[in-house]
Order: sequence, then structure tokens, then C-alpha cells
Amino acid sequence: MTSRVLIVEDERDLAGLLALNLQQESLDVRVVHDGRDAIPMIQSWAPDLVILDLMLPGMNGFEVLRRIRAYSTDLPVIILSARGEEQDKIRGFRLDADQYVTKPFGLLELLERVHALLRRAARAEGDRGERKEAMRFGNVTVDAAARTVCRDGVAVALSPKAFDLLLALVRREGRVATRMELLREVWGYGPLVLSRTVDSHIAELRRKVEIDAAEPRHVLTVHRIGYRFDRG
Repeated sequence: MTSRVLIVEDERDLAGLLALNLQQESLDVRVVHDGRDAIPMIQSWAPDLVILDLMLPGMNGFEVLRRIRAYSTDLPVIILSARGEEQDKIRGFRLDADQYVTKPFGLLELLERVHALLRRAARAEGDRGERKEAMRFGNVTVDAAARTVCRDGVAVALSPKAFDLLLALVRREGRVATRMELLREVWGYGPLVLSRTVDSHIAELRRKVEIDAAEPRHVLTVHRIGYRFDRG
């Protein structure tokens, strides 16, 4: 089945160029030029990935992303923007953008990012289709197939990236993961993602799954290297 990509971009020449190149990659592509049209298109067409500009007429990209995440926590989103300031990137990642690409950008690199996210989404769908035994540590239960976490039998709300980060650590069974490894595995493409993004999601995990976030027993820091998981 052909993967679907929605481009939300008001620069018509750029949107047309992106659409042409993605179609040459055997992808099904649609384009909207106004932020207000993005959510209705997502709901009616069900794309597999969204490329999202920030400076849009009608509704800015941050608000579009917030509404996307209210509708779907799993839909991959690549922010594509001329706004390259650190605070904009941090805001985008806190709203659970999968990647943040600044203009001007390399077309081949963007295409590879698109394919990487589509492959990751396909693997996640496969995991959901294959029911696996829940993982347990301490008073926490993690169901990878259902993408749920419970602590003392009560559901814990984790952001999509924090959940993926938890899985990446748990599946290593105590082996250390560097920040760069986690950036590549969870965010799909490491070098341009801020390393503090990992740290902020680790902090969220500790608040949600540790008895005492200040004295973690399971999500542990390995000084100057990264993190590791301990069942405790």
C-alpha cells in the first residue's frame, strides 16, 4: 500500500517541488496551503506522515501540531521552517514533533528523513499487530503493543516520545544507551535534534514511573555517557 504524505506549506513553489519529489519516491502526496485546512485533511484522508511549515496563514504551525497531537499521538510530523532559533525547536519537540528541519534544507536529506519515519511507523504498526507480553519492573507495567503504562494499576499518561524512550531503555535490559543512540532511535535522526531533548523526556519518565524522581531506581544516569534501565 502506498504511503500518504500531507504537505502543509504556504510557499506554493516549495510545496510543489516537495510534492513532485515525494511522488517520484512512489508516495501519495496532497498539499494544503492554510493551517486551518490541515486537520480536516488529516481526518478525512488519513496521511501516514505530515510535513508542516510553522509560518502559515489561518493557523500557525505550532497550533496545527498541537491539534494533530490531540487527534493522533502516533502520526509522524516533520516541522519544516525558516525559524531556526533554539526556542522554536524546543517548542516543536515539546509538542512532540518527530523532527525539525530548517530552511534552506537538503532535499535528499529530507527525503531520507521521510522514509526513516515511515519505516519506523510501519514497525510500530507491526508491534501493535503482534500482541506481546507486558513488561514489568517495580510497580510499573508497560504494554508495548497497546502503548500503555500503569503504575500501581493506574494508567500513567506519557507523551509519545517519552513512551518510545522508555521502551528503548527497557528493551536494552540494563545496557547503557548513549544520548546519541537514543536520539537516533527515538527521534529518527540524531545530529540536529537537541541533546537536552533526551534529558527533558528522561525527567518526564522519572516523574511518571519512579517512586522518587530525585532518587530514581529504574531510569538511571550513566555519567558523561547516557542512561540505562534497571528493573530494580
